[in-house]
Amino acid sequence: MKQSYIFLVNGFEEIEALATIDILRRGGVALQSVSLAETLTVTGGHGVAVTADRLFDEVDFSQAQMLILPGGTVRINEHKGLKEVILAHAATDGRVAAICAAPMVLGGLGLLAGKAATCYPGYEPYLKGAMLRTQESVVTDGNITTGRGPGLTFDFALELLSLLCEGAADEVARQLLLK
Repeated sequence: MKQSYIFLVNGFEEIEALATIDILRRGGVALQSVSLAETLTVTGGHGVAVTADRLFDEVDFSQAQMLILPGGTVRINEHKGLKEVILAHAATDGRVAAICAAPMVLGGLGLLAGKAATCYPGYEPYLKGAMLRTQESVVTDGNITTGRGPGLTFDFALELLSLLCEGAADEVARQLLLK
C-alpha cells in the first residue's frame, strides 16, 4: 500500500491537521505525519503540541500517494525541501492537497494555473493563475485538491478519503454521524 503524508510546521491549524489525520486513518489510508521542524514535536497555532511520525529528512517521498498541507500559518511556504518534493510529486500527476492558507504554496509553485481552487478568505492573491471558487468548501481539479478552512475540514478530509479509498468516505461519514 502506498503511503500518504501530511506536513506539520509550528503554527499549523490543529483542526485541519488532526481531523484530516483521524478521518484518513479511520478510512484505512496509510498516512504519516511529517515534521517540518527540527524535532518530532510540533506545536499548533493554538498551543497543541503534537508528536509527528517522522522528520522530513527521514522520508523518501518518491512513492507517495498524496501530499497534504494543512494551513494555519504561512511558515509552511518557507520550507524549500517541501516545495521541491511537491513539485516532483505533482510532475508525475501525484495527488497534492492543501487547505486554508496552504494553497498559497501551490499557487507560488505555479501548480494552480488554470485549475479551479479555493482557500481561506484573504489568500486569493497567492493562488496565481487559479480559477477561484472561494465559496466552495473543497475543490478537486485533476490531481490538486484545495479546501477553504478549519470549519470545513470534514468536507476536505472526506474528499481526500474518497480520492484515496473508493467507498470509504461514505462509511466514515456515517460513523461520524455526518450522514
